[in-house]
Amino acid sequence: MGRAFEYRKAAKLKRWGNMSKVFPKLAKAITMAAKQGVPDPDMNAPLRTAINNAKAQNLPKENIASAIKRATSKDSANLSEVNYEGKSSFGVLVFVQCATDNTARTVAHIKDIFKKNKGQLLPTGSLEFMFDRKSVYEISKPSMDIDDLELFMIDFGWQSYDIDDDTIYVYGDFKDFGTLSDGFEKLEIEVKSAKLERIPNNPQEISDEAMADIENLLEKLEEDEDVQAVWTNIL
Repeated sequence: MGRAFEYRKAAKLKRWGNMSKVFPKLAKAITMAAKQGVPDPDMNAPLRTAINNAKAQNLPKENIASAIKRATSKDSANLSEVNYEGKSSFGVLVFVQCATDNTARTVAHIKDIFKKNKGQLLPTGSLEFMFDRKSVYEISKPSMDIDDLELFMIDFGWQSYDIDDDTIYVYGDFKDFGTLSDGFEKLEIEVKSAKLERIPNNPQEISDEAMADIENLLEKLEEDEDVQAVWTNIL
């Protein structure tokens, strides 16, 4: 699996470590999914997945209902997904996904975070070719043979996988996010979590000393209320 996989796993665990910050982000993810499709999880695979992710993090039912309801309210009219790209110290590339109702506020915050933590904001689109956008599903090891599972799921968008103890991480094209969900449902395989992630094409290896410095930037970005996800090209 390599350090790239281990880093992504550690980064994800750290990102979801503070419930006071996680709950608003989970709710916003639900609102965005409902807004981009229909507010019915039975007819909207991304919404269904966002709800399952939220439940796995113990987001209360009333919060989930409110987040779905907000998608059809005037409050969500200006809520949109925006991406920012930058570079940290040691040349590490950083891709930031936000959900915001005020892009002027968000870009000012993101730019300030980069500036104060030895980084710089890059023009939009600078890093698009440096990352592959992937659907990433996390499932428990099923009773069926992994080769049989892969063979069945290829038709639903399965491209590759990693195994860590009793967990399988399945990767597919971002356009196959919904069909992958359908495939796991047909097999009655419970999905622990599912997200659209950006995987670096050319991961960069850095020293532990350098990582300690870069962590300051990543932590500040992840603490911002508008930031939904942060990816790097660290190996």
